[in-house]
This record gives sequence, C-alpha cells and structure tokens, in this order.
Amino acid sequence: MDYKTLNANAEPYAAPTKGRKTSIPRAVFILAAASFVLLLSNLNSSSWRNWLTRVNQTSHKSNNDSAFDWNDIKPATELQYRACYGDLQCARLDVPMDYNAAEDASARVALAIVRRPAKVPVTSPDYGGAILTNPGGPGGSGVAQMLYHGSQIRTIVDSDTPVDEASESDKYFDIIGFDPRGVNHSRPLLTCFPDSFARSTWTIQAGAEGLLGSSETSLRTAWRRATALSTGCSSRLNNDDNGTNFLEHVNTTPVAADMVSIIEAHGQWREREGRKVQVIEESTEAHEIARRTKWQKGKEPLQYWGFSYGTVVGSTFATMYPERVSRVVLDGVVDAQDYFNGPWLGNLEDADKILHKLVAYCSDAGPESCPIWRPGGPDAILAALDKLLSDIWDDPLAVVGDKSHGPEIITWTDVKMVLKDALYQPLHLGPIMAKLVSDLTNGTGRAFADAKQAARHPACRSASCEAAGPFSDACVLPDWNELEATSAILCTDAEGIGSLTEAEFREYWTTLRNQSSSMGDYWAQIRLGCAGWQARAKWRYTNPKNDTMTTTETSHPILWVSNTLDTVTPLANAKRMSARFAGSVVLQQDCEGHCSFAAPSVCTAKSVRRYFQTGMLPEVGTLCEADEKPFQRTLAGAQQGELSARDGEILEALREMARVRVPVPHTLGMSRLL
Repeated sequence: MDYKTLNANAEPYAAPTKGRKTSIPRAVFILAAASFVLLLSNLNSSSWRNWLTRVNQTSHKSNNDSAFDWNDIKPATELQYRACYGDLQCARLDVPMDYNAAEDASARVALAIVRRPAKVPVTSPDYGGAILTNPGGPGGSGVAQMLYHGSQIRTIVDSDTPVDEASESDKYFDIIGFDPRGVNHSRPLLTCFPDSFARSTWTIQAGAEGLLGSSETSLRTAWRRATALSTGCSSRLNNDDNGTNFLEHVNTTPVAADMVSIIEAHGQWREREGRKVQVIEESTEAHEIARRTKWQKGKEPLQYWGFSYGTVVGSTFATMYPERVSRVVLDGVVDAQDYFNGPWLGNLEDADKILHKLVAYCSDAGPESCPIWRPGGPDAILAALDKLLSDIWDDPLAVVGDKSHGPEIITWTDVKMVLKDALYQPLHLGPIMAKLVSDLTNGTGRAFADAKQAARHPACRSASCEAAGPFSDACVLPDWNELEATSAILCTDAEGIGSLTEAEFREYWTTLRNQSSSMGDYWAQIRLGCAGWQARAKWRYTNPKNDTMTTTETSHPILWVSNTLDTVTPLANAKRMSARFAGSVVLQQDCEGHCSFAAPSVCTAKSVRRYFQTGMLPEVGTLCEADEKPFQRTLAGAQQGELSARDGEILEALREMARVRVPVPHTLGMSRLL
C-alpha cells in the first residue's frame, strides 16, 4: 500500500472487510491522523529529540537518586523522615496488613511516604497542615507523583503571598505522596514476574501481538494471555510462603484505612516537632506552639487531592470516615457505584467527542499549526485518518534500518495506542500524535519508530537479583510493577468482575466499542486483565446507606472537579457522585482530556487554592475556562499579558503538570508510546 495517499484530496471510503470482522469507526481513525501530522513538521529538530529523551527519562525519574535507597529506612509505626531526592523527606510507615486482625498480628505493610516540606515550619501560625495526594491508576505511585509535580501542586494550593509578608490567613502546606500497599516502593511488593527481564519480555510480546481488534484472532490470543497471567499471578501471590495472603489486602478499603494511619502519624510527628521548639521559646509562644501542633489523637482530619482512581480512594475515605473530611478535592471523577459493582460501562461517553474536538481544533488552527489540516475541514481530516488506520491494519508499515537505527514495524495497535494517549492529554500529546501520523503519511515512519523504540525499557538481571533469586524485591526495578498493581486492585475491588466466559467478554467488548470507537478496544482490555483472577478482598467496606437515594454527611463538603469532556471519567460521573455527598459542589473546567491538569486553567487552580486556604467552595454551576487549547496554545487573556505575576506562576505550574504523563490503567502489559 502507499501510505502517502493520506493527502489533502483524501475522500471518505468504505472500510475494507478483508481480515476484519468489525470495522473501526471513522472517528477513531481521524484523530490519530490529525494529531500525528503536527509533530512531524520538526522531525529532525532538537526539540523532537529532546522530547524523546524526556519520555525515556520521566518513566524512571524516581530511580535517579543513586545516593538514596529506600531499604536504608527501617519501617516504623511513627514517621521518621530522612532526606531524599534532593529537597524531599522520606519515611516508611509500618501499618497492619489486616486492620481487623488482632493488634499483635505479625503481618505488616511498610508504606513508602515522601513529603515536600512546607515553606514554613510546622510550628508557624501560617502552617496549613499536610495535603495527601494520589495520582490514580490504580497502581500509580505517589512517590513518583511527588517527584514529577509535587512542587507544582504546592504552588497551586499555597497562598500566593510571599512568606515574609504573610498573615495568619495565609497558609502553606506540606504535600505528601505515598505508594499504596503493594505499589512501587511499598512492601510487600506485588509482582507477577520472576524479574524485570521477564516482565519486559512479556511487555514487548504484548505490543507485538496487538490490541483487541488488531486481528481476527486478537481476542483468542488476548484471552489466553490474560488468563495465563491472572490465574498464575493471583494464585502465587495469595499463597505466599509466609501465609499472609497479601492479595486479600490490597483493595481500596484498606488503602483508605492506611490514609488514617498516615494522617494520625503526621499529627504525632507534628506534635513531636513542636516540642523541640517549645523548649527554646518564651512561655507564651511555647503555649501557642503547643496548641497549634497538638496531636488530635484519633481525630486528625484529612486534606487530600486525588486524581482519577484517586477519587475512588477519596470517596471511599469520605464514606468510611466522614467526620475526618477537612478539605478533599476529587479530580477526574470515577463513579464509585460502577467501579465497585460493575459492569464498568460508565466511562467512555465523552471519548469520541474529544476526538471530534481535537480534529476541530486542528482544522481551525490551519496547515501552519496542524500538519494534518485538510481543506475539507474536520470531516476530511477524519476521513483521511480513517483511511490510514484501515490501511495500516491490513498492511503494517516497515521502517527500514539504517546506519544509526534498527528496523521497526508500525502497526494498527501502535497508532491506536498513540491515539489513546492523545485523548487522555489532547493539549500536550495531540500535537505530538499529529506529527507522528504525518511521519507515516509524508515521511518514512522513522520518527514514529523512534518513539516506539524509546518507549521500550529492556532490563537485564542485576547481580543482586541473581543472588536474591526470582520474585525477590531485588529483581523488580522501581516503577515496574504497575501492571500487577492495576490488576490486583481493580480485580479485588470489583468482586466477580473477572468471572465471565470468553463469549460473555466478547459481548462486553462489543458494547464498549459501540460506546466509543476510539477507546473501546483499549478499555475492554482493562477488564480482560481480571479474567481468571482468583483472589478476593478480605475487607470490602459497604455502606448500607451508600445508594443513589442517600447522601453522606461529611464534616466539610467535598469539591469535585471535572472537565467538560473527560476521556474516561465523564462529567456525569462527578454530578452523580456529588449528589451522594451532602453540600458538595462540582467545579467544571471547560476543556478536554483526563483530569483538570490536562489543560491549564488559572480559574480552576485559584478555586482549588481558595478551597484549601479557606474551605470556601465555588458557586454551584461555576464554569472555568481553559487558558490553552490544542494547536492554539495561549488564549487571549494570558497572551495579552493580563495575568498578574502571581497568576503567571500558577499558569507555569499548570503547564508543567500538563506535560507529565497521566497514570493510566495498564492493559495486559502493553507499554505506552507517549
């Protein structure tokens, strides 16, 4: 086939039936082609190469501090911080594996905790307390999130008044991230592979075999891969040598209880820090410090900002411990009813709308800004992309090796995965996707091949792994167990979600494809990861009043944040969840993508800041505009210099957050290209 046929004269075509039982709807094909073209305009530029380097480095950022080793910190029931990762503080908190077991039960969990210290000491009247965060996933690392944009989160929530000019109404916060039980640096660690070499081999194989829909036999192959992984992994993890059955204790309910342990330990640490200062202060000031830093044992309140799956953690906490809710922002809202009870059909209603919006932005931007622009407007771009994906499904593109590169093949799955990432983060990844598509149609495919190769992270067994043996902690690289963590949490949270036959799963997959041509294949593979899963959660909190007709009364109302169009957590979810929590409010950000940081909005950030600073909620029905759009960058207000210097700081923080990859559920080990 001739990939250069994707041109300005491309016409809509009838999807070929050869080798395909179900045609992929046109909308999916369009966005990928549209986004791909933009990035390739500077194919050989240093910015393009720097971007590839950044992608490679970001995924391993949490392993860059060679002077720090989590194993050097002994887990303790109190927070005992030590310096780590430059200007951060790290601790390992010892908590029960089973909160309902006897107090002297030996099975314990060591939570990895990282704190970005507040700009003021905890003894200061301007200290606002600690804000816990969760990046989502499930299986996302709070430690990694703190490294990626803990500083930016602090910029958003802190008062914009300089510390030396602050009054007692200005607050400055500690930002705390933690790896949930089983994830990344927390222990025990969930791992389904004997070492990272075996895991990377599995991942490369998954990419080669392709997504659901990539061939006539894709479901048969994917089903067998899923059951082989899930059955063996869940059986091994739940029948470990020490008899703890750890897999019974990694679902969301004990994670919410872990957050109680963290905020209680923080209160204890705060009081301990206050006592150190009291001995050198005058009696009056010492009394005030004692009052401000006093540990409210058994009553410490929660301040929290959770994204995506982190909203499940937050809403679960609010349901279990409503009296502890102080400031809770839930951003990119998952419908907890659908999440815990299934059938996982409430996620994709906005996905294809984002595709159409992205193509419209491309069309409006013109050929100078969007390389897949077509004179026929969005429909012409969609038709061209449709043709590209149909052609590449039937005949993958071979990229010939040269003196500096190895050979590569670009498949339908590759394009679909890049499309998926662009729908999650249209502002940042939409233009990148467009350049890559342009490379397929107007170039050699070399840039796409570079991106694909940069996404691979082969791993060799280290000497310490060889010595410790298979499945040991030494054999798992940091940030490499998201696949296992995703399945372990999802499949035990939603009881029975994996108890279906291959034929029943095919019906589910078809339903999702009908909901969204752009995301249905990818999203179906998430549930497929539960096929054959044998473990069940020992403690699943169920609130007898937690139905659609009863509201939960929290000690302070929750702030829900949702984009007008969200890839996998639609605005309707936020409205449904808000109705279940008394007094809570939905703040709508008028943009596309997953979670509010998909696009900068100073309006949204200032609303979040005001909530953390004062507890004040935005008015019901508040709509915040985004300050940037795909292919357009800065909008009128910021472009004309109308932002104050302090608002400019927020905008820069938001831009940095928008550039960081969003944690997304892993699908049978398939790696991301972007």
